[in-house]
Amino acid sequence: MTADSDIEHGLPIRLLHDRVLVRLEGNEGERRSSVGIVIPATASMGRRLSWATAVGVGPHVRSIVAGDRVLFDPDERSEVELHGREYVLLRERDVHAVAAQRVEPDSTGLYL
Repeated sequence: MTADSDIEHGLPIRLLHDRVLVRLEGNEGERRSSVGIVIPATASMGRRLSWATAVGVGPHVRSIVAGDRVLFDPDERSEVELHGREYVLLRERDVHAVAAQRVEPDSTGLYL
């Protein structure tokens, strides 16, 4: 077990109220387009939301569980460092969406 997995399985903090602690996915710097073109971090873009993985949730969070991928506005965030690793602390209302499985394991895959 690595130090990173220790943090996420036993957070050194207890989240209160409707707070969600997330770990950002990838690097916030340069990105790649779907065809592999590198987009530098300095490229001007409109307001862009970010994906992150929830690693902890407060007792009053109703729609998110640890392990969910969530979509949020990176301009409305509070950063925190725990054991040398950067996390973002959000309120549940600041999360715009939770990624859903496209096909459930027992389903036919039809969207009706």
